[in-house]
Amino acid sequence: MKHENYDLYFPDQPVVDLYLPIWANLPAFRAKPAFVWAEDDPARTPVSSTLTYEQLNTSVQNISTQLLQLQLQKGDTVVILCPPGLELVEIIFACQRAGLIAVPVVPPHPSFATHNNHHHHLVRVLSQTKPKAAIANRNYVNALRAHTSSTNNSHGLPGLLRKIKWISTDELKGVTVKSNDISRYNGCNAHDVYLIQYTSGATSVPKPVLVTAGAAAHNVRVARKAYDLHPNSVIVSWLPMYHDCGLMFLLLTIVSGATCVLTSPAGFLNRPRLWLELISDHRATCTPVPSFTLPLVVRRGGVSEGTSSITLGTLKNLIIINEPIYKDSIEGFVKVFGPFGLNPTCVSPSYGLAENCTFVSTSWRLLCSSSGENDIINFPIFKNLLPSAKLDSSSSSSSSMEEEEIEILIVDEETHEPVSDGVEGEIWVSSPSNAAGYLDHPSLTREIFNARLRNKAAAPCFVRTGDTGVVVGEERYLYVTGRISDIIKLSGGREVHPHFIETAAYSTTCGRNTLRPGCIAAFGISGDGGSVAVVAELQGRRRGGSGAAAVEVKVLREVCEGIKVAVMDAERVSVGLVILVESGSLPKTSSGKIQRWAAKYRFERGGGADFNVVMKMAFESKHSTRNYLPLISSSL
Repeated sequence: MKHENYDLYFPDQPVVDLYLPIWANLPAFRAKPAFVWAEDDPARTPVSSTLTYEQLNTSVQNISTQLLQLQLQKGDTVVILCPPGLELVEIIFACQRAGLIAVPVVPPHPSFATHNNHHHHLVRVLSQTKPKAAIANRNYVNALRAHTSSTNNSHGLPGLLRKIKWISTDELKGVTVKSNDISRYNGCNAHDVYLIQYTSGATSVPKPVLVTAGAAAHNVRVARKAYDLHPNSVIVSWLPMYHDCGLMFLLLTIVSGATCVLTSPAGFLNRPRLWLELISDHRATCTPVPSFTLPLVVRRGGVSEGTSSITLGTLKNLIIINEPIYKDSIEGFVKVFGPFGLNPTCVSPSYGLAENCTFVSTSWRLLCSSSGENDIINFPIFKNLLPSAKLDSSSSSSSSMEEEEIEILIVDEETHEPVSDGVEGEIWVSSPSNAAGYLDHPSLTREIFNARLRNKAAAPCFVRTGDTGVVVGEERYLYVTGRISDIIKLSGGREVHPHFIETAAYSTTCGRNTLRPGCIAAFGISGDGGSVAVVAELQGRRRGGSGAAAVEVKVLREVCEGIKVAVMDAERVSVGLVILVESGSLPKTSSGKIQRWAAKYRFERGGGADFNVVMKMAFESKHSTRNYLPLISSSL
């Protein structure tokens, strides 16, 4: 592998944690902020705290030493149940330095209500990873102990909680260790599993991915080069810090010697303007966000509110994740925030997945060179989607990316043969960033992580992403078109990606004024001859409360009917059922992705009863797209 470091005297390190003491011992970096935590206070003014490179390195050394003195050994698994913040950052890096396998998990409320998704996920994590210990703050540990002592149940969650050693973060900060001698590093080696990262759950129940320290280091080095990050870079992130992109940017900050300003997903969702303020106040150069962020901020960003000014001219990378990436949403964002200094060339459509640590590719540099400085219209598009990579034009169906040793193929999922350009297929990725497999899933690991092309046994192994893509044009841009498991099979053998239906449903005038963007799920109705259901969240109708003033039934009828007509006109797909639900009803991942599979499961289990239904309208086709009989039930 070629080395892309900016200083020839600063060689690549085999694991990310080895970069930290190097930066911490450089005079120019000792007092430099590595991470800044911004908390939104009631006055709507961010309040921040800081960890410098020297402070972080010292804290990581102290905590890692203390962990190994608490009956833990290198290779043991530790669940991290800390809330978002600088303490979580310290614990994650300390586990790597101690040689432990970290499992960061969103801590569920200590009441452990059975309807809480985080509660179910914790049961899954404790059952599958069988940790030796769990780390949480003192109040959380005390609440756990009170919960387990209040029940005699030895099964389920109480039994799992009793089996592991609980470590308070207060116990880990009482020792001071002065040694920063990296020549005596005893932490994770490159081939050691250092992280169990759960998939997001967007397409199925979250699965535990085994990530080696070397794969993670390779992944963030490739991302650093792709986004041109360096010690002068300032990153702003509100993404969940427990997996995928949110976790990768913690590592990416250290490898780049950059500064990362963090806040919580809840803080952003409660007040989206917070994100804009942090970019402006800290003169951020890079920020990763899910694709739904842009229309959300356009609608709720509160540009005219607040006392601080918004200035986005410093951004070099507006990294868009959560494919597919629509041109319209990006154009709308650029149009609104162009007057605030946003340069369209900072838009960085990107692609990644947990099975490849996170990062796979971006089309940022390529789009910068192909578009005018202030003209996003020149971006190449396919079915209104932006590309996430440009593949090697010297090969008929792959991207060799020789410097990073990455190969991307579009493959027929049935025959395992590369498809021609212009033909949709499954995206396969071969890279040193490939994870080691799924924990305790040997058959699935062989199927997903050890895929080989047909009749090419000597070729490298690939990760089957489960995502579909197509390569288009002479420049061979790669467009991520959807997910195989989400594809809706229609009558006559036709197939359609649900996001096209969801986009058409929202595009109506009534839809834009009434529905929440990015909060629509389309799926096939089992056993109904290829009929499609659309579930959409309404604006201003909050789950568990009265919400805004009731929307007239007449308007809701128009929304349902408009969805059916719009989907037929745009996609030639007949919608058999529209369900309008309260805000927050649809199941989503921690980063805001719609879980269509879970929405379909809820529908099939209860016919929509689990959705906090406001209105449900079924349609009976009469040979015409506009002749149907609405059957209405309403809670209004």
